[in-house]
Amino acid sequence: MAKSTRPSKPTSTLASKPTTKRAGTRYGLGGTLVTLLVLLLAWWLNGNASIDDLPASTTDAPALSTVTVLATVASSPKAILEATTAPTREALAAPATHPPNPTPPPTPQRSRGPAGMAVITLDELPPEALATLALIEDGGLFPFDRDGITFQNREGLLPQKARGYYREYTVITPGESDRGARRIIEGEAGELYYTADHYASFAWIEAP
Repeated sequence: MAKSTRPSKPTSTLASKPTTKRAGTRYGLGGTLVTLLVLLLAWWLNGNASIDDLPASTTDAPALSTVTVLATVASSPKAILEATTAPTREALAAPATHPPNPTPPPTPQRSRGPAGMAVITLDELPPEALATLALIEDGGLFPFDRDGITFQNREGLLPQKARGYYREYTVITPGESDRGARRIIEGEAGELYYTADHYASFAWIEAP
């Protein structure tokens, strides 16, 4: 039987052509951006990496595997630990601050009378003297015309002041038909003195 002289069909070159892949297309554009962001994060956390350590172009990023990225991040665990815990250590090292205790207002000091002079409190005054003090504070009306006249301080028992500095007021004595012997003397600065024996002695009135 004669052999056929028809030339055989050439073998398709598609099966024999080697398959090639373009570098940088393994992960696609999205994978390239994700890998680049991971590298930037690793560089920032590392702290010791230089900008020169980053890939020259995004086409080199897919060449780095996940293992390489993790190795880069773990290359300096001490730096990463310091970066994440530094604020905590500083907060612990800072001295604790407490609000200052409020300072109580100073207690007003009562002035004292002249040295060697007796002191009498409001509770120790007779009720008629308290009534006279109330009239002095209110500005009258006083029971006697001479209330409010200038006290001359001729005895010199009160501190020496200019004429007209002191005023005298009557403290009514029960059973007396006249002004009696009791007086309250007021100075221009508000100081008050009490005499029960018509200026023979004085006591400085300790008023609040």
